[in-house]
Amino acid sequence: MHIIVKLWPRLLRDIVLNTIIASALFPIPLRWRALRAYGMQLESCRISPKVWFGSSRVSIGKSTFINYGCMFNTSAHISIGKNCDVGMGVLFATSTHELGTPTQRAGKAISKPISIADGVWVGARAVILPGVRIESGAVVAAGAVVAGNIESNALYAGVPAKKIRDLDG
Repeated sequence: MHIIVKLWPRLLRDIVLNTIIASALFPIPLRWRALRAYGMQLESCRISPKVWFGSSRVSIGKSTFINYGCMFNTSAHISIGKNCDVGMGVLFATSTHELGTPTQRAGKAISKPISIADGVWVGARAVILPGVRIESGAVVAAGAVVAGNIESNALYAGVPAKKIRDLDG
């Protein structure tokens, strides 16, 4: 019985958030409302099926679109502004580890928030690492791994993501 009580928050999250609400059978126009009722800070946005949330520590602005199969690891808060587009399979990772000893390299777990400003476009399969801030109007190319902050109105690509060029502001 003790193990059920201990696992209950994860079971509830996985059943409610990541099975029922994430189902293709759950209407997209209602999804953001259901997630807001669960405790997320969401405005009128579109969240596709099969999006996985680690907790309610997420805020998403008006008219933002989250595509299929994204993953929100929410050891810390994730904030996405208004009018953003997030491609398929994007990973938002707010947790990592300090470098450990030779006998166990993954040391103490640490968490840092992710912040994405208004008007950002994140391409499919990009990875956004802990502590990243992406400024307004930026574009992150598909497959990029973002380990540092991204400037406004600029295109970033690669592993690790580097500035490719400035965009019209």
